[in-house]
Amino acid sequence: MLSPMDDFPIHQIAEPIRRVGTSDRNFYDRYYFNCHPGLDADGEPLFLIIGLGQYPNLGVADAFAVLRHGDDHIVARASRALGSDRMDLTVGPLRIEVLEGLHRLRVVLEPAAETPDLSFDLVFESDVPASLEARHFHRQLERVTFDTQRFVQTGRWSGTLTVDGEAIPVTDDTWRGNRDRSWGVRPVGEAEPPGRRADSALAGEQSFFWIYTVMQFEEFSIIVMMQEDRRGRRIVEDATKVWADRNREPEWLGRPEHDLTFVSGTREVARGTLEFHRPGGYGKPDTILTVTCEPLLPHYLGVGTGYGLEQDWRHGMWQGDLVVQGLREKVPAIEPWKKMLCPVDNLTRFTLTEDGDTHVGSGLFEIAIIGPCDRYGFASVGDVAP
Repeated sequence: MLSPMDDFPIHQIAEPIRRVGTSDRNFYDRYYFNCHPGLDADGEPLFLIIGLGQYPNLGVADAFAVLRHGDDHIVARASRALGSDRMDLTVGPLRIEVLEGLHRLRVVLEPAAETPDLSFDLVFESDVPASLEARHFHRQLERVTFDTQRFVQTGRWSGTLTVDGEAIPVTDDTWRGNRDRSWGVRPVGEAEPPGRRADSALAGEQSFFWIYTVMQFEEFSIIVMMQEDRRGRRIVEDATKVWADRNREPEWLGRPEHDLTFVSGTREVARGTLEFHRPGGYGKPDTILTVTCEPLLPHYLGVGTGYGLEQDWRHGMWQGDLVVQGLREKVPAIEPWKKMLCPVDNLTRFTLTEDGDTHVGSGLFEIAIIGPCDRYGFASVGDVAP
Protein backbone atom coordinates (compact mmCIF):
# COMPACT_ATOMS: atom_id res chain seq x y z
CA MET A 1 0.00 0.00 0.00
CA LEU A 2 1.27 3.44 -0.92
CA SER A 3 1.51 6.45 1.39
CA PRO A 4 2.30 10.17 0.86
CA MET A 5 6.00 9.50 1.54
CA ASP A 6 6.22 7.50 -1.71
CA ASP A 7 6.07 10.78 -3.64
CA PHE A 8 9.55 11.67 -2.32
CA PRO A 9 12.82 10.18 -3.66
CA ILE A 10 13.75 8.56 -0.34
CA HIS A 11 13.25 4.82 -0.99
CA GLN A 12 15.97 2.48 0.32
CA ILE A 13 14.60 -0.88 -0.87
CA ALA A 14 12.33 -2.07 -3.69
CA GLU A 15 9.18 -1.66 -1.56
CA PRO A 16 6.77 1.14 -0.70
CA ILE A 17 8.33 3.37 1.95
CA ARG A 18 6.01 2.14 4.71
CA ARG A 19 7.68 -1.30 4.50
CA VAL A 20 11.04 -1.53 6.22
CA GLY A 21 14.03 -3.54 5.01
CA THR A 22 13.58 -6.37 7.52
CA SER A 23 10.67 -8.54 8.61
CA ASP A 24 11.99 -8.68 12.20
CA ARG A 25 9.03 -8.01 14.51
CA ASN A 26 11.27 -5.84 16.71
CA PHE A 27 11.95 -3.09 14.18
CA TYR A 28 11.13 0.32 15.64
CA ASP A 29 11.50 4.01 14.72
CA ARG A 30 11.14 6.57 17.52
CA TYR A 31 11.62 10.05 18.97
CA TYR A 32 12.85 10.99 22.46
CA PHE A 33 12.88 14.46 24.07
CA ASN A 34 13.68 15.83 27.50
CA CYS A 35 13.07 19.29 28.89
CA HIS A 36 13.94 21.12 32.12
CA PRO A 37 13.95 24.74 33.37
CA GLY A 38 17.66 24.90 34.22
CA LEU A 39 19.70 24.02 37.28
CA ASP A 40 18.93 27.21 39.19
CA ALA A 41 15.18 27.37 38.63
CA ASP A 42 12.92 28.30 41.54
CA GLY A 43 10.03 26.14 42.71
CA GLU A 44 9.49 22.40 42.55
CA PRO A 45 12.15 20.54 40.53
CA LEU A 46 10.84 19.51 37.13
CA PHE A 47 12.01 17.14 34.40
CA LEU A 48 9.81 16.24 31.41
CA ILE A 49 10.48 13.31 29.05
CA ILE A 50 8.53 12.59 25.87
CA GLY A 51 8.66 9.67 23.45
CA LEU A 52 6.85 8.54 20.29
CA GLY A 53 7.49 5.34 18.37
CA GLN A 54 6.30 3.46 15.33
CA TYR A 55 6.56 -0.34 15.02
CA PRO A 56 5.82 -1.16 11.37
CA ASN A 57 5.97 -4.96 11.65
CA LEU A 58 3.66 -4.91 14.67
CA GLY A 59 1.23 -2.38 13.17
CA VAL A 60 1.39 -0.11 16.24
CA ALA A 61 2.28 3.48 17.08
CA ASP A 62 2.51 4.69 20.68
CA ALA A 63 3.63 7.70 22.67
CA PHE A 64 4.14 8.89 26.22
CA ALA A 65 4.97 11.93 28.29
CA VAL A 66 6.29 11.51 31.83
CA LEU A 67 6.88 14.40 34.21
CA ARG A 68 8.86 14.40 37.43
CA HIS A 69 7.43 17.36 39.33
CA GLY A 70 8.61 17.45 42.92
CA ASP A 71 7.58 14.07 44.32
CA ASP A 72 4.94 13.49 41.62
CA HIS A 73 5.46 11.01 38.77
CA ILE A 74 2.86 11.91 36.12
CA VAL A 75 2.36 9.83 32.97
CA ALA A 76 0.24 10.40 29.87
CA ARG A 77 0.36 7.55 27.36
CA ALA A 78 -1.44 6.52 24.19
CA SER A 79 -1.39 3.73 21.62
CA ARG A 80 -3.08 3.28 18.24
CA ALA A 81 -3.09 1.21 15.08
CA LEU A 82 -0.24 2.46 12.88
CA GLY A 83 -2.13 2.81 9.60
CA SER A 84 -0.53 3.43 6.21
CA ASP A 85 0.82 6.98 6.64
CA ARG A 86 4.21 6.94 8.38
CA MET A 87 4.25 10.77 8.26
CA ASP A 88 1.34 10.88 10.72
CA LEU A 89 3.12 11.62 14.00
CA THR A 90 -0.06 11.76 16.08
CA VAL A 91 -1.02 9.26 18.76
CA GLY A 92 -4.22 10.33 20.51
CA PRO A 93 -3.61 13.71 22.18
CA LEU A 94 0.17 13.67 21.60
CA ARG A 95 1.78 14.72 18.34
CA ILE A 96 5.13 15.78 16.90
CA GLU A 97 5.64 18.28 14.09
CA VAL A 98 8.97 18.55 12.27
CA LEU A 99 9.18 22.29 11.60
CA GLU A 100 12.74 22.24 10.23
CA GLY A 101 14.54 18.96 9.90
CA LEU A 102 17.47 18.47 12.30
CA HIS A 103 16.75 21.82 13.96
CA ARG A 104 13.19 22.74 15.08
CA LEU A 105 10.39 20.45 16.23
CA ARG A 106 7.08 21.06 17.95
CA VAL A 107 5.73 18.63 20.54
CA VAL A 108 2.11 18.91 21.70
CA LEU A 109 0.08 17.08 24.32
CA GLU A 110 -3.48 18.34 23.99
CA PRO A 111 -5.64 18.53 27.13
CA ALA A 112 -7.61 15.30 27.41
CA ALA A 113 -10.08 13.83 29.87
CA GLU A 114 -7.90 10.75 30.27
CA THR A 115 -4.80 12.83 31.13
CA PRO A 116 -6.11 15.82 33.11
CA ASP A 117 -2.91 16.50 35.04
CA LEU A 118 -0.60 17.31 32.13
CA SER A 119 -0.58 19.09 28.77
CA PHE A 120 1.92 21.19 26.81
CA ASP A 121 2.72 22.96 23.56
CA LEU A 122 6.50 23.18 23.20
CA VAL A 123 9.05 23.95 20.50
CA PHE A 124 12.57 22.52 20.54
CA GLU A 125 15.32 24.45 18.72
CA SER A 126 18.76 22.92 18.50
CA ASP A 127 21.93 24.70 19.65
CA VAL A 128 24.37 22.18 18.14
CA PRO A 129 24.25 20.08 14.97
CA ALA A 130 22.74 16.61 15.17
CA SER A 131 25.43 14.04 16.00
CA LEU A 132 25.29 10.51 14.58
CA GLU A 133 26.34 8.02 17.24
CA ALA A 134 28.13 4.69 16.97
CA ARG A 135 25.95 1.90 15.65
CA HIS A 136 24.68 -0.39 18.42
CA PHE A 137 24.85 -4.10 17.54
CA HIS A 138 24.52 -7.14 19.80
CA ARG A 139 23.71 -10.84 19.38
CA GLN A 140 22.44 -13.29 21.95
CA LEU A 141 22.43 -17.00 21.05
CA GLU A 142 22.85 -15.97 17.39
CA ARG A 143 19.70 -13.82 17.49
CA VAL A 144 20.28 -10.13 16.69
CA THR A 145 18.80 -8.40 19.73
CA PHE A 146 20.12 -4.89 19.02
CA ASP A 147 20.93 -3.34 15.66
CA THR A 148 20.16 0.34 16.06
CA GLN A 149 21.27 3.75 14.88
CA ARG A 150 20.69 7.05 16.65
CA PHE A 151 21.43 10.75 16.36
CA VAL A 152 21.20 13.25 19.19
CA GLN A 153 21.35 17.01 19.73
CA THR A 154 20.91 19.51 22.53
CA GLY A 155 18.78 22.63 22.39
CA ARG A 156 16.45 25.16 23.97
CA TRP A 157 12.71 25.03 24.60
CA SER A 158 9.87 27.54 24.39
CA GLY A 159 6.10 27.36 24.81
CA THR A 160 3.79 26.42 27.67
CA LEU A 161 3.67 23.47 30.06
CA THR A 162 0.47 22.98 32.08
CA VAL A 163 0.56 20.90 35.27
CA ASP A 164 -2.50 20.47 37.49
CA GLY A 165 -4.17 23.42 35.76
CA GLU A 166 -1.21 25.78 36.23
CA ALA A 167 0.30 27.12 33.00
CA ILE A 168 4.10 27.38 33.29
CA PRO A 169 5.84 29.62 30.73
CA VAL A 170 8.71 27.85 28.98
CA THR A 171 11.29 30.33 27.69
CA ASP A 172 14.40 29.64 25.67
CA ASP A 173 16.63 31.78 27.90
CA THR A 174 16.73 29.10 30.60
CA TRP A 175 14.89 25.95 29.45
CA ARG A 176 17.25 23.30 28.12
CA GLY A 177 17.25 19.66 27.06
CA ASN A 178 18.13 17.19 24.36
CA ARG A 179 16.35 15.07 21.83
CA ASP A 180 17.24 12.01 19.79
CA ARG A 181 15.99 9.84 16.96
CA SER A 182 16.71 6.13 16.91
CA TRP A 183 15.64 3.27 14.69
CA GLY A 184 16.46 -0.35 14.02
CA VAL A 185 15.92 -3.58 15.96
CA ARG A 186 15.58 -3.91 19.73
CA PRO A 187 13.09 -5.84 21.91
CA VAL A 188 9.59 -4.34 21.63
CA GLY A 189 5.98 -5.48 21.77
CA GLU A 190 4.60 -8.44 23.68
CA ALA A 191 7.26 -10.50 25.44
CA GLU A 192 8.56 -13.37 23.32
CA PRO A 193 9.06 -16.89 24.71
CA PRO A 194 12.66 -16.94 26.00
CA GLY A 195 13.51 -20.42 24.72
CA ARG A 196 17.05 -21.43 25.66
CA ARG A 197 17.65 -18.00 27.21
CA ALA A 198 15.58 -19.21 30.17
CA ASP A 199 18.25 -21.80 31.00
CA SER A 200 19.55 -21.00 34.48
CA ALA A 201 23.20 -21.32 33.39
CA LEU A 202 22.68 -18.63 30.77
CA ALA A 203 20.32 -16.49 32.82
CA GLY A 204 23.01 -16.02 35.48
CA GLU A 205 25.27 -14.43 32.88
CA GLN A 206 22.70 -11.98 31.54
CA SER A 207 23.27 -8.40 32.54
CA PHE A 208 22.81 -4.89 31.22
CA PHE A 209 25.20 -2.09 32.13
CA TRP A 210 24.38 1.16 30.34
CA ILE A 211 25.47 4.78 30.62
CA TYR A 212 24.09 7.38 28.23
CA THR A 213 25.04 10.97 28.95
CA VAL A 214 24.21 14.18 27.08
CA MET A 215 26.01 17.18 28.60
CA GLN A 216 25.00 20.67 27.52
CA PHE A 217 27.57 23.45 27.98
CA GLU A 218 27.54 26.99 26.61
CA GLU A 219 29.81 26.45 23.60
CA PHE A 220 29.55 22.71 23.06
CA SER A 221 27.80 19.50 24.06
CA ILE A 222 29.34 16.14 25.00
CA ILE A 223 27.62 12.84 24.17
CA VAL A 224 28.74 9.61 25.85
CA MET A 225 27.43 6.07 25.38
CA MET A 226 28.68 2.86 27.01
CA GLN A 227 27.27 -0.64 27.26
CA GLU A 228 29.18 -3.46 28.99
CA ASP A 229 28.62 -7.07 29.96
CA ARG A 230 28.96 -8.18 33.59
CA ARG A 231 32.76 -8.42 33.30
CA GLY A 232 33.16 -4.97 31.79
CA ARG A 233 33.67 -5.98 28.17
CA ARG A 234 32.40 -3.24 25.89
CA ILE A 235 29.52 -3.86 23.51
CA VAL A 236 29.32 -0.27 22.28
CA GLU A 237 31.03 3.00 23.21
CA ASP A 238 31.12 6.56 21.96
CA ALA A 239 32.38 9.88 23.33
CA THR A 240 32.05 12.99 21.17
CA LYS A 241 32.21 16.75 21.67
CA VAL A 242 29.86 18.65 19.35
CA TRP A 243 30.48 22.38 18.97
CA ALA A 244 27.77 25.05 18.83
CA ASP A 245 29.90 26.61 16.06
CA ARG A 246 28.60 24.55 13.16
CA ASN A 247 31.77 25.21 11.17
CA ARG A 248 33.78 23.09 13.63
CA GLU A 249 33.94 19.34 13.19
CA PRO A 250 32.83 17.06 16.06
CA GLU A 251 35.74 15.97 18.24
CA TRP A 252 36.38 12.37 19.35
CA LEU A 253 37.31 12.46 23.03
CA GLY A 254 38.82 8.99 23.34
CA ARG A 255 37.86 5.89 25.29
CA PRO A 256 35.35 6.69 28.05
CA GLU A 257 35.81 5.24 31.54
CA HIS A 258 33.47 5.47 34.53
CA ASP A 259 33.78 5.59 38.31
CA LEU A 260 30.46 5.61 40.18
CA THR A 261 29.37 5.83 43.80
CA PHE A 262 25.88 4.73 44.80
CA VAL A 263 23.15 5.66 47.21
CA SER A 264 23.26 3.07 50.00
CA GLY A 265 20.71 0.28 49.60
CA THR A 266 20.15 1.01 45.90
CA ARG A 267 21.85 1.05 42.52
CA GLU A 268 21.15 4.75 42.05
CA VAL A 269 24.16 6.94 41.34
CA ALA A 270 25.04 9.48 44.03
CA ARG A 271 28.04 10.83 42.12
CA GLY A 272 30.05 9.86 39.10
CA THR A 273 33.24 10.65 37.26
CA LEU A 274 33.75 10.10 33.56
CA GLU A 275 37.25 10.12 32.09
CA PHE A 276 38.09 10.25 28.40
CA HIS A 277 41.43 8.73 27.38
CA ARG A 278 42.72 9.81 23.99
CA PRO A 279 45.99 8.26 22.78
CA GLY A 280 48.78 10.80 22.61
CA GLY A 281 50.65 9.08 19.80
CA TYR A 282 54.04 7.36 19.78
CA GLY A 283 56.08 8.35 22.82
CA LYS A 284 53.49 10.81 24.08
CA PRO A 285 51.17 10.40 27.09
CA ASP A 286 47.45 9.99 26.68
CA THR A 287 45.28 13.07 26.92
CA ILE A 288 42.84 12.60 29.81
CA LEU A 289 39.73 14.74 30.16
CA THR A 290 37.62 14.43 33.34
CA VAL A 291 33.98 15.35 33.97
CA THR A 292 32.31 15.12 37.36
CA CYS A 293 28.61 14.20 37.34
CA GLU A 294 26.29 15.32 40.13
CA PRO A 295 22.79 13.83 39.75
CA LEU A 296 20.17 16.28 41.02
CA LEU A 297 16.81 14.69 40.17
CA PRO A 298 16.28 11.01 39.28
CA HIS A 299 13.48 10.34 36.81
CA TYR A 300 12.32 6.70 36.63
CA LEU A 301 11.86 6.52 32.89
CA GLY A 302 10.49 2.99 32.77
CA VAL A 303 7.62 3.44 35.22
CA GLY A 304 4.35 3.56 33.30
CA THR A 305 5.86 4.47 29.94
CA GLY A 306 6.33 1.12 28.19
CA TYR A 307 10.00 0.21 28.73
CA GLY A 308 9.11 -3.30 29.91
CA LEU A 309 8.24 -3.09 33.60
CA GLU A 310 4.46 -3.36 33.23
CA GLN A 311 3.49 -6.42 31.23
CA ASP A 312 0.21 -4.86 30.09
CA TRP A 313 1.86 -1.79 28.51
CA ARG A 314 5.07 -2.22 26.52
CA HIS A 315 6.36 -0.27 23.55
CA GLY A 316 4.76 -1.67 20.42
CA MET A 317 2.19 -3.78 22.26
CA TRP A 318 -1.22 -3.97 20.64
CA GLN A 319 -3.73 -2.10 22.82
CA GLY A 320 -6.50 -1.51 20.26
CA ASP A 321 -7.34 1.05 17.58
CA LEU A 322 -6.84 3.91 20.05
CA VAL A 323 -6.25 3.84 23.82
CA VAL A 324 -5.35 6.86 25.97
CA GLN A 325 -4.44 6.60 29.65
CA GLY A 326 -3.10 8.72 32.48
CA LEU A 327 -1.21 7.51 35.55
CA ARG A 328 0.06 9.28 38.65
CA GLU A 329 1.93 8.21 41.75
CA LYS A 330 4.29 9.57 44.36
CA VAL A 331 7.95 8.88 43.67
CA PRO A 332 8.61 7.51 47.20
CA ALA A 333 5.76 5.03 46.62
CA ILE A 334 7.31 3.53 43.47
CA GLU A 335 8.29 -0.06 44.28
CA PRO A 336 12.05 -0.50 44.78
CA TRP A 337 12.20 -3.33 42.22
CA LYS A 338 10.85 -0.99 39.54
CA LYS A 339 13.49 1.61 40.36
CA MET A 340 16.19 -1.07 40.03
CA LEU A 341 14.97 -2.61 36.78
CA CYS A 342 14.45 0.50 34.69
CA PRO A 343 16.73 3.14 33.18
CA VAL A 344 17.01 6.17 35.47
CA ASP A 345 17.25 9.48 33.62
CA ASN A 346 19.00 11.80 36.05
CA LEU A 347 18.89 15.57 35.60
CA THR A 348 22.54 16.27 36.31
CA ARG A 349 25.11 19.02 36.83
CA PHE A 350 28.37 18.42 34.94
CA THR A 351 31.69 20.08 35.72
CA LEU A 352 34.51 19.93 33.19
CA THR A 353 38.00 21.38 33.64
CA GLU A 354 40.00 21.72 30.44
CA ASP A 355 43.11 23.78 29.72
CA GLY A 356 42.68 25.64 33.00
CA ASP A 357 39.06 26.62 32.31
CA THR A 358 36.09 25.25 34.26
CA HIS A 359 32.81 24.65 32.42
CA VAL A 360 29.54 23.90 34.23
CA GLY A 361 26.70 22.37 32.27
CA SER A 362 23.46 20.46 32.67
CA GLY A 363 21.75 17.56 31.04
CA LEU A 364 21.02 13.86 31.04
CA PHE A 365 22.85 11.10 32.91
CA GLU A 366 20.98 7.91 32.05
CA ILE A 367 22.06 4.83 33.95
CA ALA A 368 20.88 1.22 34.08
CA ILE A 369 22.71 -1.57 35.92
CA ILE A 370 20.47 -4.61 35.68
CA GLY A 371 21.77 -8.02 36.73
CA PRO A 372 25.33 -8.88 37.82
CA CYS A 373 28.11 -6.28 37.53
CA ASP A 374 31.56 -7.35 38.71
CA ARG A 375 33.05 -3.85 38.65
CA TYR A 376 30.72 -2.56 41.35
CA GLY A 377 30.29 -5.77 43.34
CA PHE A 378 26.76 -6.70 42.26
CA ALA A 379 26.83 -10.51 42.09
CA SER A 380 23.12 -11.01 41.35
CA VAL A 381 20.11 -9.07 40.13
CA GLY A 382 19.02 -8.21 43.67
CA ASP A 383 22.32 -6.89 45.03
CA VAL A 384 22.52 -3.24 46.08
CA ALA A 385 25.22 -0.89 47.31
CA PRO A 386 26.16 -1.21 51.01
